[in-house]
Amino acid sequence: MEKTITALVPMRHHSQRVPGKNFRPLDGRPLYAHILGTLSAVPAISQILVDTDSQEIMDGIQASFPKVKCILRPEALRADDIPMNEILMYDTGLVESDFFLQTHSTNPLIKPETITRAIQTLMGLFPSYDSLFSVTRLQSRLWDGLGRAINHNPNILLQTQDLPPVYEENSCLYLFTREILARKRNRLGDRPYLFEMEADEAWDIDEEIDFKLVELMIRARKAGKE
Repeated sequence: MEKTITALVPMRHHSQRVPGKNFRPLDGRPLYAHILGTLSAVPAISQILVDTDSQEIMDGIQASFPKVKCILRPEALRADDIPMNEILMYDTGLVESDFFLQTHSTNPLIKPETITRAIQTLMGLFPSYDSLFSVTRLQSRLWDGLGRAINHNPNILLQTQDLPPVYEENSCLYLFTREILARKRNRLGDRPYLFEMEADEAWDIDEEIDFKLVELMIRARKAGKE
């Protein structure tokens, strides 16, 4: 029997670093429209749920994405210091679903086929792996704040491509069950799968410069298809 998968996309009205970034235009569309369009193109996703404290975002989504379900975030969950996992606990209590896939409006470059591949990966490995999160491979010389080498021997100068890879949690994708979230108050289960994705899809819009760079990448992508 095919599993139901609900996509969760939390969006806030305000942003500390880039004002109004979730609905700011990017390549002619509000930022949130990019991820919602991507999720809508993934056949395995049963429904899309947006949690927001913004009436402006809700109105825009309902006009452009009528199949997306929007919920108004309760006042008790709107403070800056509320953990994301508590917001997800609220959201996952509103809908029945076998699995939940959480992503962000600030990840506009991720492709539908990458999300599809992530879903297929966990469905094929579950329950040996009980959850999944996306990572980006790093092969650079890393040091801690005390000047100690983390992933290399400074006395042996290897080419970076020969270094053992380490993986950065890029926050683009999380796949989990309600049971795991409720039991651990965490999206990551006891046996999470590290899902590697391309760095050019994992870009997160967090600073003003990110808008400019991502817009250039979108235009380059479009030009490559022409």
